[in-house]
Amino acid sequence: MKQQDSTSTVQDVSSVQEKLISTIKCSLNDAEALLREAASATGDRAVELREQALTTLRQSREALYDAQDQVLAQGRRAVRVTDEYVHDNPWQAAGIAGVAGLLIGLLLSRR
Repeated sequence: MKQQDSTSTVQDVSSVQEKLISTIKCSLNDAEALLREAASATGDRAVELREQALTTLRQSREALYDAQDQVLAQGRRAVRVTDEYVHDNPWQAAGIAGVAGLLIGLLLSRR
């Protein structure tokens, strides 16, 4: 059960990351196109295009904040699952930490 929780958390983070990157790319492309068009436009049309670009950038910022909240929540969930695993299996956790320390020590001593 706990292994599934950590696997689904990793998949959730990847999904959020992909959605965020797609949203940001789309928003930045839209804002860039609007600003280019606004540069050549004059008067009311230029003001309207700038406002649309600013709206697009605000939406991107909101998407970033939403993604940040989701990633933080998933990070907290991963920490909780790890903490539960260590409490449920202290000897396995100590063994894993020991092996990891040994491997790091071997790698560092070769330099």
